[in-house]
Amino acid sequence: MVEEITAEELREELAENGPQVVDIRPAAAYERGHIPGAINVPLTELPRRVDEVDWDDEVVTVCPVGQSSVQAARLIGSYEGAADATVRSLAGGYRDWDGDLESGAADDETRL
Repeated sequence: MVEEITAEELREELAENGPQVVDIRPAAAYERGHIPGAINVPLTELPRRVDEVDWDDEVVTVCPVGQSSVQAARLIGSYEGAADATVRSLAGGYRDWDGDLESGAADDETRL
């Protein structure tokens, strides 16, 4: 079973230089807005890009509603390079995130 973290808990941990956040949404969604400091590794690319992430610490996976991120956390947890990492999923995903967001797109590109 994958452990989950609430949005409030994640905000608190990030304020203390907490976990590495891995946003598994497609690049376009990530560019529109993501948790500050998050890296983007889309779920479809995760199996071949798993070596790109530093798995020595704590990792939190994030998706739109908290379902795909559970799958991503399981995948990461099964990776032998992540043996010492704590991997959790953001409960409720971006649907429940009410903290700040960063954007990688120009202002006019962030509008829905």
